[in-house]
Amino acid sequence: MFEQGIELRKIHGPENVFDLSLGNPLLEPPAEFKAELTRIIAEVSAGTHRYMPNGGFPDVRAKVAEVLAEESGVAFTGAEIIMTVGAAGAINTILRSILDQGDEVVLIAPYFAEYVFYAEHQTGVSKIATCDENWLPNIKSLKATIGPKTRAVIINSPNNPTGVVYPKSSIRAVAAAIQRAEQKYGTEIYLVSDEPYRKLIYSDAPYPFIYEHHPRSIVATSHSKDMGLAGERIGYIAVNPRDPGKTDLLDALNFSLRTLGFVNAPALMQRAVAGIQRATVDIDIYRKKRDRLYGTLTKIGYECVRPDGAFYLFPKSPIPDDIEFVALLQKELVLVVPGVGFGTSGFFRASYSVDDWVIEGAIEGFKKAFDQINS
Repeated sequence: MFEQGIELRKIHGPENVFDLSLGNPLLEPPAEFKAELTRIIAEVSAGTHRYMPNGGFPDVRAKVAEVLAEESGVAFTGAEIIMTVGAAGAINTILRSILDQGDEVVLIAPYFAEYVFYAEHQTGVSKIATCDENWLPNIKSLKATIGPKTRAVIINSPNNPTGVVYPKSSIRAVAAAIQRAEQKYGTEIYLVSDEPYRKLIYSDAPYPFIYEHHPRSIVATSHSKDMGLAGERIGYIAVNPRDPGKTDLLDALNFSLRTLGFVNAPALMQRAVAGIQRATVDIDIYRKKRDRLYGTLTKIGYECVRPDGAFYLFPKSPIPDDIEFVALLQKELVLVVPGVGFGTSGFFRASYSVDDWVIEGAIEGFKKAFDQINS
C-alpha cells in the first residue's frame, strides 16, 4: 500500500491522493517531551549516553513503575520493568524468552499482522482464534485453539485494526480459558498484552488491566502512539509482580534483549520519557477524526463497529472480496488496507491518524465506490 501511494502521488499529485492505509501517528509529541529533551541535552552529567544494565537505567524503570502502579493498582517496582526498543522489540524479546522451537502462540483475529512474523522469527508457530461480531474474543474458539504446545496468547486492546477495547469481562474470560488449559495440559501459558494504544481511549471507562486475571501475564507497550514517538523506538515490558516464575522470566528477558541485538533501549529516549509518564498527545483530536469518518461512512451505508480507542476503523467490505474492494477504492485514489492482512477477510482498515483534508477528500471516494457496487 505504501508503494502504491507513492506511485499514485507521482501520477495524480500528492494533494489528490487520500491515504488512510498507514498507522503512522499524526500528532506531534506533547510539550512536556520537548521540554524534557531540551533539559537532558543541556545537562553536562557524565554517563547519560553510556551503556547501562540491559533492562534500562534503574531510575527510569523506577519512575515507569511508579506511574504504572498508580494507574493499575498493582504494586510494581522497577525490578518488574524492562525498557525496550518499542513494543515490537518488547514482543520479540518476550517470545524469544518463553518459546522453544515449535511452541505455539495463539492470536485472536483480527490481529496486528506482524505478530505472525514475530512468532516465526522466534521459532514459534501461530494458531488463530476468532472474535465475535463485536470484535471481542470468541472464547469457544479460543478454548479450541489452545493446545498442549501453547506457550502464549497475545491480545491487543485497544485493537489494531478494529479500535475495539476489550472489556474486563473479556479479559477475565480469556484468562480463565488459559488457566483451564494449563490445568488440562500441565503447562504454563503466558497472557501477553500489546498495549501501545492504551491511552488512546475515547470513553470514560477505566482501562481493564490484565494483571489481576492471570499471574503469568506480561505487558508490552510503547510511547509510539500516546506520545507520538513512533520513530524514537521507546517502550517497555511490565512483568506481573505476582508471577511465581518472574525471577527466571526477567533473567531470560534481559538475556534475550542483549542477544537479539537490541542490547538496551535508546539511552536518550529512556531519560526523556521517564519523568513524563502521565503526558499524552491531545486525544480529543483523534476522537473528532473518528467521529467524522465513522459517522460519514455509516451514513453512506458501510457497516462498522464503532471503535472506542486507537485510530482505526474496520468496516465491512460491501463485497465479499476485500482485496477487490480495496482495488476499487484505489481507482478513486483512496488507500486502505484489506482485512485479509489482519487475518479477517471481508473487511478493510482505514486509519484516521491523518490530516483532516485527507479524511474529507476520501469521503467522496468511499461514496462513489459504495454507490458503484450498489447501483
